[in-house]
Amino acid sequence: MKRLMRSNVCHLLEQAAESRGGAAALTYKDTTCSYDELWHRVCSFASGLAAIGLARNDRVAILLEKRIETIVAIFGTAAAGGVFVPVNTQLRPQQVAYILADCNVSVLVTTHERFAELVKQPDGCASVAHVVLVGDGPTDVDEIATQSFARHDWASLLDPNVSPRPQPVTIDLDMAAILYTSGSTGKPKGVVLSHRNLIVGGESVSQYLENTSNDTILSVLPLSFDAGLSQLTTAFNVAAHVVLMNYLLPADVVRLCTKHSVTGITGVPPLWIQLADQAWPIETAARLRYFANTGGRMPKSTLDKLRQRFPRALPYLMYGLTEAFRSTYLDPAEVDRRPDSIGKAIPNAEVMVLRPDGSRCAPGEEGELVHRGPLVAMGYWNDPGRTAERFRSIVGQEAGWRTPEVAVFSGDTVVADEEGFLFFVGRKDDMIKTSGYRVSPTEVEEVAYGTGLVRDAVALGVEDPILGQRIVLVASPAGDLPLDQAGLLSAIRLQLPQYMVPASVLEMSALPTTPNGKFDRVSLRQRLAS
Repeated sequence: MKRLMRSNVCHLLEQAAESRGGAAALTYKDTTCSYDELWHRVCSFASGLAAIGLARNDRVAILLEKRIETIVAIFGTAAAGGVFVPVNTQLRPQQVAYILADCNVSVLVTTHERFAELVKQPDGCASVAHVVLVGDGPTDVDEIATQSFARHDWASLLDPNVSPRPQPVTIDLDMAAILYTSGSTGKPKGVVLSHRNLIVGGESVSQYLENTSNDTILSVLPLSFDAGLSQLTTAFNVAAHVVLMNYLLPADVVRLCTKHSVTGITGVPPLWIQLADQAWPIETAARLRYFANTGGRMPKSTLDKLRQRFPRALPYLMYGLTEAFRSTYLDPAEVDRRPDSIGKAIPNAEVMVLRPDGSRCAPGEEGELVHRGPLVAMGYWNDPGRTAERFRSIVGQEAGWRTPEVAVFSGDTVVADEEGFLFFVGRKDDMIKTSGYRVSPTEVEEVAYGTGLVRDAVALGVEDPILGQRIVLVASPAGDLPLDQAGLLSAIRLQLPQYMVPASVLEMSALPTTPNGKFDRVSLRQRLAS
């Protein structure tokens, strides 16, 4: 069999269909489709997008829970030469509307219910030319929707008679996806990933996890999260079986692992803390080949519990940033020696610890984590300023005869030991890492101000053994009366997903400021810590 050149991420699926067409590719609830079936659906969706005029690099937003149609839309968009934008279903309609407008989405794939809420937003679908609706839904959508876009039923868009495989017009350096993550300015920023980023990511991660076609991988993380999307590319690279799960309760994870003989799970610390306390059937626990952690440091006590629960499973402690898809992992053989380490660079990547002048730090010296290689993203969508800050060449490493190479400067402080193992120290910026999510303090503060209940507000992250960090809002009341903390939190819950809602509010009559008139976040952190 002639091996295809992988110039488009959809080729991961196509090659899996050619090598193991009859094998299980995806399972959602009680439905399983083979690689042949999945690839045919992807081709049908790509054909449907071409029929409605999708052009190269057009953005297709996918606002769906995890289901087979979601995966078809992602890879079908890539096969058609478009750029897929997976949107977290926990976001509020106004946040979704911002994303659609920011990257000028031309096609939206969603459900009737979510569409009905979205079109209520001012300019919620202003850039959208086509809406593809999945499943059944209310009939009043026609009454509230404008006529500025065309509506399509999912089944009617697919071309069931498609026969030739798509011939994507892309090359591997072209845009493939935009993943939105919170930004320090309060608005989410879109990280642009190339086909090469996604393909190499799948190859690299499946290599160090030692995935094979015998694996069954539980997809429990959101697909809008780089680690969640990585579950797909990792599995499809080796033609493994993926079980899709929309997380509800930790007991459901155990149930699905038992039902589908799951061999690998990647999660974030809050999830692992819950799973470590579950009652796992002996056969289910023994079947798990590995468990992997990302999105924050796993507590040592949780790691110890998991290793007792899964005596045959290899623990992989990982670190990643969306701007480089994946970055480091700790070899399971090193976990007993250095359980606090984030390991070393993944295959086909180099991770360095640099001083501000670009020189390398000595062992034991703190510096910024800098990642170079084919997983470095293309930059931030339509934001040259922030792209220039984070994506830049390494001082002193440029040869005069070649074009400059761009690395990603993480903004995270790390330190390496004598053997090159990395240890996370902290973040340079004010981003809050909670429940595996990066949360912008400014976005929380803006919503607090919008309630009209506060005069001043600062959102801070406080270390938490379960969440990684919990959000504390320090605020002063807008009037003379005491701050209505319950009313404030209730109003915030209406505007933000639960993981962005402050765990508590600290009321102060006035917030301290620096000589420059800015809120003194350093002194506030010290107060909270004490």
